[in-house]
Amino acid sequence: MGLFSRKSTPEPARDERMSELGRDYAIARRHRDRKAMDRIMREIGTDKDVTDLSDFRAGQESYDSVPPVPRRRNTRRK
Repeated sequence: MGLFSRKSTPEPARDERMSELGRDYAIARRHRDRKAMDRIMREIGTDKDVTDLSDFRAGQESYDSVPPVPRRRNTRRK
């Protein structure tokens, strides 16, 4: 066996739709949009297999890894 092996295990195919739903769910959670969160959870359902849910979680983590924008200080004086 050489140092640089040409054999590699192929990564499983990612479900782009599920990762996009995960990203949308993370956005709705950050903005506290319960209506959108409930709609996405209904769309996913509970009968999905493990690979779909892992893609969903990967989509959430991809959005959660971006830090929120810091808010400006309220400097208005009365």
